[in-house]
Amino acid sequence: MSLAKDPSQFSTLVDIIARLRGSEGCPWDRKQSHSSLRECLLEECYEVLEALDDGDSNRLSVELGDLLLQIVFHSQIASDDGEFELGDVIESITTKLIRRHPHVFGSVAARDADEVLVNWEVLKKEERQKDASMLDGAPRTMPALAYSQEIQGRVARVGFDWRDDEGVIDKLAEEVGEFKQAQSKERKEEEFGDLLFTLANIARRHGIDLEAALRQTNKRFYQRFNCMEKFCRERGLEFGKLSFDEQNKLWEEAKKEMG
Repeated sequence: MSLAKDPSQFSTLVDIIARLRGSEGCPWDRKQSHSSLRECLLEECYEVLEALDDGDSNRLSVELGDLLLQIVFHSQIASDDGEFELGDVIESITTKLIRRHPHVFGSVAARDADEVLVNWEVLKKEERQKDASMLDGAPRTMPALAYSQEIQGRVARVGFDWRDDEGVIDKLAEEVGEFKQAQSKERKEEEFGDLLFTLANIARRHGIDLEAALRQTNKRFYQRFNCMEKFCRERGLEFGKLSFDEQNKLWEEAKKEMG
């Protein structure tokens, strides 16, 4: 294959991956399997999320390219092993998009996004096996907080949800009380899980992506703590030897510095 082909074309990327996996290609690429690339795929997904969180469109373009590489790579491995072709991947998602948007490609009416989601659940129910749960389609390997929001969102679309925020807030207070009363480690762990589950529900009801919100909080903590360490270096202090009150004063100073 000539590398003079247009690098902006999808077919060029497909050809490059095929060459890398070919008999005269790259030893590393030829050695890879679906299993060996699992961590790479997950890492690329998180890097896309980080670019989204940072609002960095230039980086997002690059990271989406890395994620696209993983999709084409897995498809090439599958083709090499006689499992399926890249065309099967594209046909599958294209067919699904048309089937699940009858309000666009068919005669079904949908007045707003909420009604689209209701129709979506009806369509997915028709696709599921008779005895399958509507929660089965949510990958259990998702981060726990994201999985919690996903399954709560699914049941809410069929009416299993609090009528208003007050009921959820009362439930949160109840869960805090049960956590405080728990005696054993096992019981505390169970109650803490219930507490997180309720927090995930509150976030979902307010359109807050709990994973994204926590990532942003983690980022702020990292920046502020890093600022505290910088203050210590500038002032000849050893952070670990400061009292808790002194550390807290540095924290407040870092908050003012970093915002």
